[in-house]
Amino acid sequence: MNCEESLALMHRYLDGDASEEEAQQLRDHLKSCPDCNQHYRELKQTESLLSGAAYELSAPAGFTASVMANLPKEKKRVGYMRWFRAHPVITAAAVFFLFMFTSIISAWNSDGSVSVSKQEGLIVENDLVIVPEDVTVKGDLVVENGDLDIRGEVDGNVTIINGDLVDDPGSKVNMASADNITGEYQEIDRIFGWAWYHVKEFFSF
Repeated sequence: MNCEESLALMHRYLDGDASEEEAQQLRDHLKSCPDCNQHYRELKQTESLLSGAAYELSAPAGFTASVMANLPKEKKRVGYMRWFRAHPVITAAAVFFLFMFTSIISAWNSDGSVSVSKQEGLIVENDLVIVPEDVTVKGDLVVENGDLDIRGEVDGNVTIINGDLVDDPGSKVNMASADNITGEYQEIDRIFGWAWYHVKEFFSF
């Protein structure tokens, strides 16, 4: 075995891949060649040093947890966006109800004029809606932003939004004319009640 073959065999021997015959040939050559013997010792020391360093450089206990704890915190906005993407149906429903309630509240603040669901035979004077004595309203009657004076009859339900039921203009006496209503009577004078009424109307179609 010459020195070149010896150098190639040294690495295989140190890796444990050399056969017993090759190992014996290498040992015989190292006994007779001081240069190769010195090179082999240097390789052996280097390998021992690297093996010891790898053992000593093992991560301490809790190292991973400490690194994770010191990572920058995720911004709240990113967390919200991730949640929205994971729950698209809930997000769409929330956006729908947000727009619906916003439009309802906007309508509550902007629309202050008197409106009535049935105009035939009724008299509207300023903010007062009158059902004359000889008139019978067939079906439900809804009055918004005004008072209602029922001198005739209403054959159905009556809903007054932001107003009162009166029996004499200028003298507001709630329920005074309720006997002339065959159905249910309801007054809504709070924004949440008004919003809930419109929500029920929306889903009743």
